[in-house]
Amino acid sequence: MKRAIVIGATGGTGEAITRELVKQGIHTVALGRSRSKLEQLGRKLGSPACLEMVLGDAMHPDDLIEAARDVDVMFHCANVPYQDMETRLIPLGESVMKAAEDLGKKLVVIDGIYPYGRRQMDEVTEEHPKQPHTRKGKTRLAYEQMLFSDRWSRAQVMIVRLPDYYGPSANEASYLGSTLEAIAKGKMAFFIGNMKVAREYVYLPDAADMVVKLAGRDSAYGQNWNIPGTGLISGQNIVRIAQKAAGRRKPVIALGKVGLSLLGLGVPVMKEIVEMLYLTEEPLILSRRKYEEQIGPITATSFEEGITKTIQAIQEI
Repeated sequence: MKRAIVIGATGGTGEAITRELVKQGIHTVALGRSRSKLEQLGRKLGSPACLEMVLGDAMHPDDLIEAARDVDVMFHCANVPYQDMETRLIPLGESVMKAAEDLGKKLVVIDGIYPYGRRQMDEVTEEHPKQPHTRKGKTRLAYEQMLFSDRWSRAQVMIVRLPDYYGPSANEASYLGSTLEAIAKGKMAFFIGNMKVAREYVYLPDAADMVVKLAGRDSAYGQNWNIPGTGLISGQNIVRIAQKAAGRRKPVIALGKVGLSLLGLGVPVMKEIVEMLYLTEEPLILSRRKYEEQIGPITATSFEEGITKTIQAIQEI
């Protein structure tokens, strides 16, 4: 892979993957809708010669076709507002697929664990039955079915599935991101879900490293891939590490169904999280077997190091 495009480069996963591609010296087209955010991303990365900024809307296939014409791999990191997932996710994916199909490109799609539904085994392999019981899980499953549909004959697609994630670029893009941002800034923080239950999290720079490795393997396309985290950690331990790194201790309030519903009266996205709370009580653990057997060891930064680096990065902004 010599040239790549990151669609949604200024988002949480998009920034992490753009950073990894640039670090490897791969000519990278960073596509986004906001000129100011693209310029900010360029400054963060030190404005390297191999980074090209392009304004474009992922909902418009023509924008993507023009920007991706000379690349080897397309990374689809763009997303839709959480509350709009049911109506806008699949149209967005279809737009990206139309571009990949027109150009006959390889496409790496970043996704999560919602399609699996409730855990049915200790470790969730890529073959785990997909039986979603939530609206968002059903939408994500329909999204996967669209991506792998017979409608497309020229595009080569893979889906990489991440658990909950955190990292310097995550911020409000993840459940944990807003928690760490508030702790870093010395503010009262909210933690979504049960703080006593240990869950799986992946550090975004680790995820980006693994995703880029997969993208370079021709044999990886046409499949789902787990991108596992370092291990399991409870919210209580996350907060302990984060507060130590921040040098500040303000209250951290756990939000369950009642708290999210009340906040949802003023912030609609909070209400949308309620149906996914089962994942904070019955967490899924992604199997690393397929990745380790076919690609190699997973990239795994310790929680102590990853959370500390995230807090420090937020404080430097």
